[in-house]
Amino acid sequence: MKISGVDIRPGMVLDYQKKLWRVAKIQHTQPGKGGAYMQVEMKCITDGTKLNERFRSADTVEKASLEGRPMQYLFAEGSNLTFMDNTSYEQIVIDSDLLGDQLQWLSENMEVQVEFYGESPVSVAVPAKMEFEVVEADAVVKGQTASSSYKPAKLSNGARILVPPYLAAGERVIVDTSDGTFVGRA
Repeated sequence: MKISGVDIRPGMVLDYQKKLWRVAKIQHTQPGKGGAYMQVEMKCITDGTKLNERFRSADTVEKASLEGRPMQYLFAEGSNLTFMDNTSYEQIVIDSDLLGDQLQWLSENMEVQVEFYGESPVSVAVPAKMEFEVVEADAVVKGQTASSSYKPAKLSNGARILVPPYLAAGERVIVDTSDGTFVGRA
């Protein structure tokens, strides 16, 4: 399916220059002279190379047609992650590099969406929001109102995020897994 250059979003998989590319970052730029464009940083799914490309609004690019299948994460063995198809109970092994930053949110027996291009897996999507317990939270320094009023905290999965000062260890929080930010109390 062809999409316009301005419709490109992070996380999309594009079929560009006869390779599959995952969009890592985008930045809309409007220079003083000339037309606006999208600066797109992409990473090749097959070999891991990076590519920076400019797309104008008139440019079109092919969005890869992916098939999503619900799967369950079973276990990790080195850098290999084993998933089970919920319908056929078939197990597949996926390299942990495919998950990137999403790997920290993965836990055993978790339901995820694995996207396939043909028969090869190209991405694993964890739930958008997840619940974790705060196991360690720094003390808040009173009178620090000029700076941000968030403090670092460690979650039960080992991830570190910024939380409001009123949260203490033992409380449950909801985290946005796309960027690792605090959403609210659970």
